[in-house]
Amino acid sequence: MPHKSFKLITVILWLVLSPLPAFAEQPPSNIDEPLYKPFIERYILDELKMLRQDQQFMRTEMTTKVAEARLDASDRAVRYTTDTVNNIFFIITAAASILVLLGWRSLREVRETIKAQVESQVSQLTLEYERRLNELENKLVLRSEQIISAQEKISQTNQVHSLWMRSGLETNLHEQINIYDQILEIYPNDVEALTYKADSLLDLGEARWALSLSNQAIEHDHEYALAYWQRACAEASLGQLDEAVSNLETAILKSPALKDEVATEKAFEVLKDNLSFQKLVDAEGEE
Repeated sequence: MPHKSFKLITVILWLVLSPLPAFAEQPPSNIDEPLYKPFIERYILDELKMLRQDQQFMRTEMTTKVAEARLDASDRAVRYTTDTVNNIFFIITAAASILVLLGWRSLREVRETIKAQVESQVSQLTLEYERRLNELENKLVLRSEQIISAQEKISQTNQVHSLWMRSGLETNLHEQINIYDQILEIYPNDVEALTYKADSLLDLGEARWALSLSNQAIEHDHEYALAYWQRACAEASLGQLDEAVSNLETAILKSPALKDEVATEKAFEVLKDNLSFQKLVDAEGEE
């Protein structure tokens, strides 16, 4: 279009400025000179009008092309944005699908699962520490009971030792028996206390009671020689001479040191005429 307009302007200028041909120099015979000028002006005006129209058309076409170019750029930008968003959603969908395949259906389930696992671990740890604390508490209680029991035993031992010291110094038989009873309250199966109480009862003439206590002592300890000795004394006092000699032999067998006490024991005076007792005494004298 610019080349065509330039060509048109050139033609118009040439027509205006160029000299007329030779035949124009000859004045016409019948036509006045000014008749051709309006046609030239009309022609020029038409050409100018067409030029303006062409320029207007070119401007409109240029504006349209620029608008189309901008619209195309905007369309590309929107399409790019849409594709990007779609790709992001595709990625999210793929990730969600993978999570579904793995069993994690949603972020909420993931959070709940993690929470459940944490609570389970905490619960297990709590139970483990509770179990350990209970074991420690039981051990402490057992240890405390052992300490208390040991303290009680020590206290009882000291008390019994004190009672034995008192019994060794006491000359009153009834008071001795009372002391032995206190010892038996602490240790009901104390063989030694039963035997010594039987000895004191025997001195008070309570031979049957002394025999009963001697039997109890022997039931608790079959190897305690002094209990057989006291039972022999009680049986001799009750006239059970053969039984007395038999228990005396057992006492000497278990504790030979008791042989030296046979001759000085007053309870055995009733056994002097007993043949078994005489043999026992004679055997002792020969030794």
